[in-house]
Amino acid sequence: MRPDQEIIQHWIEPGSRVLDLGCGDGALLAYLQREKGVHAVGLEIDPSNIERCLAAGVAVIEQNLNQGLSNFETGSFDTVLLAQTLQALDNPAELVQEMLRIGKKGIVTFPNFGNWRSRLDLLLRGRMPVSEFMPHQWYDTPNIHFCTVRDFDVLCRDGNIDVLARTVVNSRHEGSWAMKAWPNFLGEVAIYHLTRH
Repeated sequence: MRPDQEIIQHWIEPGSRVLDLGCGDGALLAYLQREKGVHAVGLEIDPSNIERCLAAGVAVIEQNLNQGLSNFETGSFDTVLLAQTLQALDNPAELVQEMLRIGKKGIVTFPNFGNWRSRLDLLLRGRMPVSEFMPHQWYDTPNIHFCTVRDFDVLCRDGNIDVLARTVVNSRHEGSWAMKAWPNFLGEVAIYHLTRH
């Protein structure tokens, strides 16, 4: 599992129903099925990742998240995951609302564009940041909606979303007291546990 997935799995209840939006190769869902006995379903658009999910015994649906989630009933999952996909969506605010319609709780992770490294790149180089965590140039990146921790906090407030927990970590997914004190400035990756008001 990726380090952010290691953090996420602690917020998943054993035996619960989990939907992973943009599940990739299904590694997290396979782990949750094996270790926590969850009833897992993944949504994925990449054919090679779909094959990997199926090989790992993960139920997967081929679906483009930009088409919405109207094919799922309200309250049909305990937790809906959106890990490192928010910034690549056409309408991220709408999808967050939809995930909290179909799930009692949601978990969202995204790169924090407000961290000091991004700010320094813009200030000193005058260019969009490129890093190990965000390795694409501005013209070939799948990321179309960069946001900061503060931006996402405002989205939650305006959308009547309760933040159950928030963790910010660096690119190695390590936290510190300083990141807790200044999450928007020091955190490189934000991890939110959400529910509706």
